[in-house]
Amino acid sequence: MLSIIIPVYNEKPTLEKLLEAVEASAVGMPKEIIIVDDFSTDGTREILKKLEEKKKYTIIYHDRNQGKGAALRTGFKAARGTIIITQDADLEYDPGEYKIIIEPLLKNEADVVYGSRFTKNDTSSGIMGSHYLGNKFLTRVSNMFTRFTLTDMETGYKAFSRASLEKILPHITSDRFGIEPELTARIAKNKLRLIEVPISYFARTKAEGKKIRWRDGFPALWAIVKFNLFN
Repeated sequence: MLSIIIPVYNEKPTLEKLLEAVEASAVGMPKEIIIVDDFSTDGTREILKKLEEKKKYTIIYHDRNQGKGAALRTGFKAARGTIIITQDADLEYDPGEYKIIIEPLLKNEADVVYGSRFTKNDTSSGIMGSHYLGNKFLTRVSNMFTRFTLTDMETGYKAFSRASLEKILPHITSDRFGIEPELTARIAKNKLRLIEVPISYFARTKAEGKKIRWRDGFPALWAIVKFNLFN
């Protein structure tokens, strides 16, 4: 079974369309869809309450806003699948590409797979300059510590075998966007096999609800240092 972990915070405009795409994705195995609402206040919770009636999803509600990392940790703990993948609740990532991402895990060619937005030879991503440069900088610094050769450490598509996730999950502590460098550091420290595969990406603007800002790069940089050297 494939467990799909969807952290949600104020995603009313895109959530239902995203869930339709997740359900439609062909992966060749049963899917478990776990939605973790991180105390949304824009009407997202009302949508989720209605979706509960369909009994197709596992929906977990945080009683206060804690951050993406906390929502992912909640979802990871609830997951029952043999493969676990993370899925942002916006429409920047295409669930139709799950099969590409999990294939190396099914073939036992990797323990963890990252979907890279920067290895595909097209211009469909539309990722904004400041976010692109910030991501490349953080990825390069992370690589210096982990000795990986990643192109996209901050990707929203990360897939784990159950065995690999169980090795690192007890040690994960990040509540917010530091979760991405922490996961990468934990993967390196446990000597797990990590590879990247190319994915598509359709960037949102701030006006469309994109939440990460340039200033989030500073905590991420500290997280790289902290989790690789001191934790």
